[in-house]
Amino acid sequence: MNCWVKLERWEALTPQQREGFAPICPDFVVELRSRSDSMDTLRAKMEEYKQNGATLGWLIDRKNRKVEIYRQNQNVEILDNPTTLSGESFFPAFVLDLTEVW
Repeated sequence: MNCWVKLERWEALTPQQREGFAPICPDFVVELRSRSDSMDTLRAKMEEYKQNGATLGWLIDRKNRKVEIYRQNQNVEILDNPTTLSGESFFPAFVLDLTEVW
């Protein structure tokens, strides 16, 4: 898993909170399914991030070449074999080339 937190939210934490496991939910989460991962478990994890305030989440299933996109106040969007993913309004300059992932 990779994740990003907006700088202003990170800077709002105390120096003690920034040490170790910070008490903050990421704004943007990328989860890459491994061979041993259960999709049900990963979906539950992504829903938990969403419920705790994550703005954008990608669940990348390399085995089936699918991506599930999690956004606040929206149903999950499922893409079949996309070639790229955009960071959307959260991270507009970021584009992931999935041809390297598949």
